[in-house]
Amino acid sequence: MAKGKVGKTVGSLGDYLKEQRVSARLSLRQLADQAGVSNPYLSQIERGLRKPSAEVLQQIAKALRISAEQLYIRAGILSPDDGVGGSVELAIVSDTGLTERQKQSLLDVYASFLALNAADSGDAQVAAAAQEDAPTNTETDSDAVANEG
Repeated sequence: MAKGKVGKTVGSLGDYLKEQRVSARLSLRQLADQAGVSNPYLSQIERGLRKPSAEVLQQIAKALRISAEQLYIRAGILSPDDGVGGSVELAIVSDTGLTERQKQSLLDVYASFLALNAADSGDAQVAAAAQEDAPTNTETDSDAVANEG
């Protein structure tokens, strides 16, 4: 069965959710009822066929009595490198004044800025390394300027 474009992170999210549900001794139907989602939708999440919103993940986490941040990391919404509690992503995800589409848009823009900055700093490092390797005549140039005055 093809998983489509949902991706690997969702597959591991689904496996993790199923593992947590089984260890909590809840049926799929019980968890779906407690989380306020439909039984088929939860089943699709567990099988990696659907990518849930941050809001749905929060409801599932509450029903399972586990950390929503852990689910966000597993779903690829948060990076494990980010400090949970002060991260920009967590602030966006937990903002109740934004729609899910707005949250996703902000997360995408933020991720693109981080990627751009990482690429720029990589370019800067390459340029700095090239500059270190290049021969410099700054001492002779400054001596010539001093002698002209």
